[in-house]
Amino acid sequence: MIKKVVIAAAGQGTRMLHITKNKSKHLIKVGKKPFLSYLLDNLIEAGFDEIILVVGYKEEKMREFIKEFNYKVNIVNQFEILGPKEKIYGTACPLMCVRDILKNEQFLFVCGDNFYSVRDLKEMRNDKKYNYIAAIRHSHPEKYGVLINKNGFLKEIVEKPKEKVGDLINAGLYKFTPEVFDKLSEIKKSSRGEYEITDVITLLAKEKKVKIKVLQDYWLDFGNPSDILMFSKFIKEKK
Repeated sequence: MIKKVVIAAAGQGTRMLHITKNKSKHLIKVGKKPFLSYLLDNLIEAGFDEIILVVGYKEEKMREFIKEFNYKVNIVNQFEILGPKEKIYGTACPLMCVRDILKNEQFLFVCGDNFYSVRDLKEMRNDKKYNYIAAIRHSHPEKYGVLINKNGFLKEIVEKPKEKVGDLINAGLYKFTPEVFDKLSEIKKSSRGEYEITDVITLLAKEKKVKIKVLQDYWLDFGNPSDILMFSKFIKEKK
């Protein structure tokens, strides 16, 4: 069973407006602790005890948080390795940062502003030869990247389709084999001017190396001010 996890947490979170002026969105408090703490706790409970946190914006605040809550985490600064976000940015950048650290190992990849159940995180811990992409059924798939399933394998990702092609959406949680690093050099900047992790996954999917894992519980995104109240209510109900 794999034990390593990479958490992407380099961004500021500009949609959180003034709240992220002095810290990244991952450190916004919900209840008695920052959002990231809830994600870390679930990852640790699920069996991931080798954690690489890819940071950037306000790194010193992230280090203070790790020390205060006594987490055993390896911190990697994306901007120090790749340069400022004006030079290179995107969801594939954290993979570029850990390539030399992980090399031949399998690992989980999760965005630091997403939240999943312990049960679903455990399900992604398998050390089988395939890469996995987590999916969840959604009533409004047209707002997301829709996963096209072919016999359990990912055929392609259709971003924000105008016509319905399915209801399984990309939940932003991945289990990778070392093959993912081989594809990094093949991707180019997207129309947004960024290096996208979905482009890496698409290359692997073309070689039939990505399986779809449907989440059993939930996926929560922590990107907008309204999500703070939503997550606070969710945590209270879970207690």
